[in-house]
Amino acid sequence: MEVLKATQIRNGMIILHNGEPHKVTYFKHTVTGRGSATIPVKLRNIITGQTAEVSYRSDDKVEKAYIEEKDMEYLYQDGDGFCFMDNESYEQITIDKSEIEEIVGYLKANTPCKVQFYDNRPIGVTPPTTVQLQVEETEPAIKGATASGNVTKPATLETGLIIQVPMFVERDDILIINTQTGEYQGRPR
Repeated sequence: MEVLKATQIRNGMIILHNGEPHKVTYFKHTVTGRGSATIPVKLRNIITGQTAEVSYRSDDKVEKAYIEEKDMEYLYQDGDGFCFMDNESYEQITIDKSEIEEIVGYLKANTPCKVQFYDNRPIGVTPPTTVQLQVEETEPAIKGATASGNVTKPATLETGLIIQVPMFVERDDILIINTQTGEYQGRPR
């Protein structure tokens, strides 16, 4: 385990708190008048989902959790389970929808992903930075709408994800979506 100073804590980092892995969802480095700096941190237990608020002093030490990351491929959804296959061993695992809810709209069959493991238990999935998804439903395109306009409309994509798109986008168009921002990036050439 890597030991860090509390001042090195950052959002998204996974640290050990009370012996269990917690994801940092918020931190703020605050310096008070004459005293030492304090770092209020909000944590979410990766295993149980419970949240905690902790305040560290600048000279406190925290342990960074060892997270293994594997290249895997999303295969299919079975009820609330999402099946992924290890690209090296071809072993398949199922992850519950509640654990990856924020990214399910970017997953379609054969999407390459990085799956994070703690103690041989999957704890998170990172999709590629961009994905290509087809428009299932949107308002008809407006004549004369150009790519430079700032006017948008909602579009439902093949995975059920709803995003804002430019007015010229039509049903059945293939779009490039940024998975980090959830925004339309363009169309493939």
